[in-house]
Amino acid sequence: MKILVTGAAGFIGSAVVKRLMEMDCKVVGLDNINDYYEQSLKLARLKDNGIFISDNINNFPWYKFIKSDKFGNHFRFIRMNLEDTKAMAMLMANEEFDVVINLGAQAGVRYSITNPHAYIESNVDGFINILEGCRNNHVKHLVYASSSSVYGLNGQVPFSEHHGIAHPVSLYAATKKSNELMAHAYSKLYNLPTTGLRFFTVYGPWGRPDMSPFLFMDAILHNRSINVFNNGDMFRDFTYIDDIVEGIVRIINVIPKGNENWDEKNPDPATSPAPYRIYNIGNSHPTKLMDYIQCIEKAVGIEAKKNFLPMQQGDVYQTYADSSALAEATGFKPNTNLQEGINRTVEWFKSYFKL
Repeated sequence: MKILVTGAAGFIGSAVVKRLMEMDCKVVGLDNINDYYEQSLKLARLKDNGIFISDNINNFPWYKFIKSDKFGNHFRFIRMNLEDTKAMAMLMANEEFDVVINLGAQAGVRYSITNPHAYIESNVDGFINILEGCRNNHVKHLVYASSSSVYGLNGQVPFSEHHGIAHPVSLYAATKKSNELMAHAYSKLYNLPTTGLRFFTVYGPWGRPDMSPFLFMDAILHNRSINVFNNGDMFRDFTYIDDIVEGIVRIINVIPKGNENWDEKNPDPATSPAPYRIYNIGNSHPTKLMDYIQCIEKAVGIEAKKNFLPMQQGDVYQTYADSSALAEATGFKPNTNLQEGINRTVEWFKSYFKL
């Protein structure tokens, strides 16, 4: 199987590449290695998968395939922007992928408030290039990252794929909702099998430095205060990276065929008569923010200094995944214990930063 993984220098994408190598797939990884956060971390993730380039990002070539020293021709990497329409069309036509796993996107809820255009360019313009490439080159299955943020103002928990998502509270969430709508249109128009995966608060080794595990660990280990929003009265369904990866690779071969029992008078948001499907991937165990901080304090062995603040724009009070549909489809349900996952993350953090 030949697979394109976009966002291959990212947190989830780099982990998916590693797992696909274990499955003996042929993979092309794509990333633009932008400067949303430290590019050195992205280069280190690539290096962990055998793509060795100088730490000087200016030396990293564009539009040139680089073979992995670790996995040989089974993993090749190319630096490219998803929104580069001509380059993406050429890549998709030349490589003839069986499957596309689109994990490349401009991430971050809060950043979308101050930098909205970056989200339209990457998450909307980039995604239409993915869809066009898939339908023009007979891709058998498009799997793409959505987000728990699409649930927005929905207060009905646990969040189910069968709930409506009409009220996002950030532009990031709106772009992810738009991806699901665009994917459905292509599934209906061109019979393109598409599966959207709504990730719930992913954490683990090699994680993003703009997310709370990284921010909290860094602050605690360097004797700085941590910012605790909504005075700690928030809940998140923390999901360990290995569980996310397992869900992704298992869903590759679960190709949607369309809902034979579709009722147009009571349409199901998670399915369609077209080959289209949406799944949650979450641990299904929402944790209070203060309890989560205690897990980090226990793993680090230091009590955090806390700066209590009000709720930030774009945040939601709680996330809570109903992952039963994923379990039914794949036989797998995320299950990594939070303290165990935090312990592994702290261990990696100390090793990576030599603390």
